Amino acid sequence: MASILPKKNIYVCTCKEYEHWVHEQLPELSDDCLMIEPVNRNTACSVAMGMLHIQKRDDNASIVIVPSDQYITGEDAFKRNILDGLNLVGQKDMVLVMGIKPTRPEPGYGYIQMGSNGEFNHVYSIQSFVEKPERDFAQLFMESGEFLWNTGLILSNVRHLRQCLRELFLESFAPGLCENHVYTIDQVINYIARNYASLPNVAIDQGLLQQGKNVYVMQVDFGWADMGTWHSVYEFMSHGEGDNVIIDSEVMMENCKGNIIKLPKGHIGIINGLEGYIVAEEGDVLLICKKSDSSSLIRKYVSEVGIRYGEKFT
Repeated sequence: MASILPKKNIYVCTCKEYEHWVHEQLPELSDDCLMIEPVNRNTACSVAMGMLHIQKRDDNASIVIVPSDQYITGEDAFKRNILDGLNLVGQKDMVLVMGIKPTRPEPGYGYIQMGSNGEFNHVYSIQSFVEKPERDFAQLFMESGEFLWNTGLILSNVRHLRQCLRELFLESFAPGLCENHVYTIDQVINYIARNYASLPNVAIDQGLLQQGKNVYVMQVDFGWADMGTWHSVYEFMSHGEGDNVIIDSEVMMENCKGNIIKLPKGHIGIINGLEGYIVAEEGDVLLICKKSDSSSLIRKYVSEVGIRYGEKFT
């Protein structure tokens, strides 16, 4: 985004433990553009906090919500799509989600079903939204040609987005975003800051896509991957001998092909005869599973480990 918007127009919301990473990667970012979450409360809360700070500065602002764990290629196309989207939401009260044509049946992504084509090119109403389907359904979605991957990139103007948040999360944020009362932006910001720990753990895109009004999807043509999935990590990171991807790890490998290896510093992996697997260790948990169905398998294992051994291991 820094190549499209000046840094004074970039706001970052992060938890305290990642604050130093933000300063390292965006050293020119001013302190008043950095918002620190006291606790992790997913994206609805952080977007609300950021949106209110932006509206305080400019009530006519249009904004782009950008997840941090994405890999973008085709910078010219990305810039064109972003600027086209900002132009649309500046003209009309709408929420615009950017969608990518699926290239594989990835169960780790959200799928947006395109509805009717509206008044703008490549912009569609949203007929349905399915978050992280099973692989068989993902295959059907991809083959139908009716679905796009949800990138999590969301555009809107601040006034309309605030209205959407009121309607979607009224009980959660009230009286902070309650439509039936008159509050200054400062009062709302202070309310959220005081009550942040008790706010709900809700993803902004799921709420908007499943329940929001005047929500549309734009089919975009830049290259995109969600780096929160192992398959995307494998696609976009540098491959070594045997098409293995080794991420900051000390590994001895023999007769191995197409694997992803991620071990803690100070640990050494010795691997023989493995093909198409993920080997990842974090804290006290070691994961070894087939790469092809990693998204659905990892969701299953995270749930089972949490139930059997407690949340500290998930």
